[in-house]
Amino acid sequence: MKRKANAVWTGTLKEGKGTLTTGSGALSTHPYSFGSRFEENAKPGSNPEELLAAAEAGCFTMALGAELSNAGHTPEELRTEATAELRNEGGKWSIATIHLVTRGRVPGVDAAEFQRLAEATKQNCIVSRALNVQFTLDAKLE
Repeated sequence: MKRKANAVWTGTLKEGKGTLTTGSGALSTHPYSFGSRFEENAKPGSNPEELLAAAEAGCFTMALGAELSNAGHTPEELRTEATAELRNEGGKWSIATIHLVTRGRVPGVDAAEFQRLAEATKQNCIVSRALNVQFTLDAKLE
């Protein structure tokens, strides 16, 4: 199984612009730029780090649902926000951490079990394993 995405860039780093397209069509020539990537008050468009955070949020949440179901607890709802933190250290930009905040409504599971399964999922979901980045997690039942 293979998944694809394409990027096109024209111009210089700061004045240029690009587009991102995914094989599924979820993004189709979606814009990105230096401003949407590196400026605090982001310009319109996306950026690779935001897409990485979305991939982690989706992967983690789906995997947590599987872990809970395998333990006999069907989730009513799981919600996860993933924040990729960029830092410029020594002139090199890096994704320093990805912070996950997940909230769940899961009948029959206690807070300790939910936390244990969330921690295990943080280490084991496909996207987490693919990244060499520190993950932090705040997982709570509602």
